[in-house]
Amino acid sequence: MNQAGSSLENLSASMADLKAHINKVLIGQDQVVDQVIIAMLAGGHILIEGVPGLGKTLLVETLATGIGGKFKRIQFTPDLMPGDVTGHVMFDMAQSKFILKQGPVFTNLLLADEINRAPAKTQAALLEVMQENQVTLDGQTLQVEQPFMVLATQNPIEQEGTYVLPEAELDRFIIKIYINYPSAEDEVRLATFNASQAKISKSPSAEKLIDMVQAQQLCTKIEVDQRVAEYAVNLVRETRNTTLLRHGAGPRASIALIRCAKAMALINGENFITPDDIKAMALPVLRHRVILAPEVEIDGLKIDDVLATLIEKVDAPRS
Repeated sequence: MNQAGSSLENLSASMADLKAHINKVLIGQDQVVDQVIIAMLAGGHILIEGVPGLGKTLLVETLATGIGGKFKRIQFTPDLMPGDVTGHVMFDMAQSKFILKQGPVFTNLLLADEINRAPAKTQAALLEVMQENQVTLDGQTLQVEQPFMVLATQNPIEQEGTYVLPEAELDRFIIKIYINYPSAEDEVRLATFNASQAKISKSPSAEKLIDMVQAQQLCTKIEVDQRVAEYAVNLVRETRNTTLLRHGAGPRASIALIRCAKAMALINGENFITPDDIKAMALPVLRHRVILAPEVEIDGLKIDDVLATLIEKVDAPRS
């Protein structure tokens, strides 16, 4: 086996270990775990929608231990200021000089909990770091550590006191994930496991299971056939050519779709992407980048229903 094949095989094994590590504590959320790992491999950020108490914080914390990284959490509230996210300059009386105090954004995994509870000005504090992996404070440009990922959460039920996320911010999330209640069987396992733990908020200790920066670099080398790339672009463009949507997805969605498909291929031990990889990632990549037409909303259709219909209309390359 050549070196590239060996690296791919080793990485797939490490990915399986990482998934098993997370699934030990986040029981019954296999698809969520897969999509979170895919997004991180692709170097993107995630918007997670789900009611409280489903283990979103535990997911991020456990992922951090698996990659040997740091984890920080920000509870977004209406009075949260941009400086509370990125940091600020303050005067140190003891040293008689201004010093730069870095905010919680300087970490590997940042959980932005209930991000839509903060006003647009505070939400915008994340735009630069999500796009450029850097923060500008008092004229200084500071790089954040790698790997870096923002995982932002929203509660789909409580809308009072929340702010709509701007389209420019939504577009910076590579995927949007729905996290739902586990099945009855999984909930029994979850309750039994957590009831036996001294402190359920902490994941079991583990050594670093994977070098995520190296994995991200390997992900970029996954091959993309021209016809498969055209298929991804055609799926995205279909959202702009329908009366069912008031606003379709832009070119950033095409890029995200191919990046996520590469990550899926890597997890599956393949060195090229297939139309099935593209199709599997289409919903999480597109669902937060489109807006339903008013008449469609009145009819009670959901975004995923409309997207599923559009996806089926686009012919995939056969061979």
